Amino acid sequence: MLIAAFEGWNDAGSAASSALAHIAEAWDVREVHRLDPDLFHDFQVNRPTIGRDERGHRVLTWPSTTVSVTATPQRGRRLVLVQGVEPSMRWRDFCGQLLDIAEELDVGTVVCLGALLADVPHTRPIPVQTSSDDRRVQALLDVEESDYDGPTGITGVLTHLAADRTMHALNVWAAVPHYVAQPPSPKATLAILTALDELLGEPTPVGDLPEDAKAWQDGVDELASDDPEVAEYVQQLEEAKDTAELPEASGEAIAREFEKFLRRRDPGHGPG
Repeated sequence: MLIAAFEGWNDAGSAASSALAHIAEAWDVREVHRLDPDLFHDFQVNRPTIGRDERGHRVLTWPSTTVSVTATPQRGRRLVLVQGVEPSMRWRDFCGQLLDIAEELDVGTVVCLGALLADVPHTRPIPVQTSSDDRRVQALLDVEESDYDGPTGITGVLTHLAADRTMHALNVWAAVPHYVAQPPSPKATLAILTALDELLGEPTPVGDLPEDAKAWQDGVDELASDDPEVAEYVQQLEEAKDTAELPEASGEAIAREFEKFLRRRDPGHGPG
């Protein structure tokens, strides 16, 4: 399985890129490829940064894309992680290079992570949607095809071209409250990692994210309490969210959530 996340347009609150960074930091990853940034980036849009390395030497860091491999600790399932910045140009060549590498590594499934700004309250669970246009994936994971039509980012292009190569392709998107769009967004990052648990069939590393998410929510609560207009707006979002979710309290929905709970407890029942 290949999991990709890109900073930029697809990454509200840096939630998606942070989720992949948590996996890369917690599991033993080995970089196997780095795409040439000169081919894909406008450095006036995504500028290189200058700083010091661990020895105190001045170094330049370019906005590149890396491909790394690791294995999940419980099932030993190989993962290919793609981390980078959304390219400025030559998207088809960019995706072509990534998918060529994926084929060399025998990848059969491509999962792209993303996050968008939405009218959702910070006080409720962060909505995460997993979608796929692949009928086999829809049947296996009980997910629906995306109903979005409009401009897309590099994640949409990558999954579309992956499907053209007969790979299974999925998108996992979190909705970040638009009134707290400034990164980091630990609650949304945690929600994405929780959604990945089902795809991997075992828990993903979360580290201090639960505590960070609670501190983030408490901080936003405090800011909202100081502004009556914001507090009223959040209350309206809460009421709309709660009303929209009422039909989900059906027997079928409860059974589906219970099945997900059982799969999380028993990694052997995760998707192959």
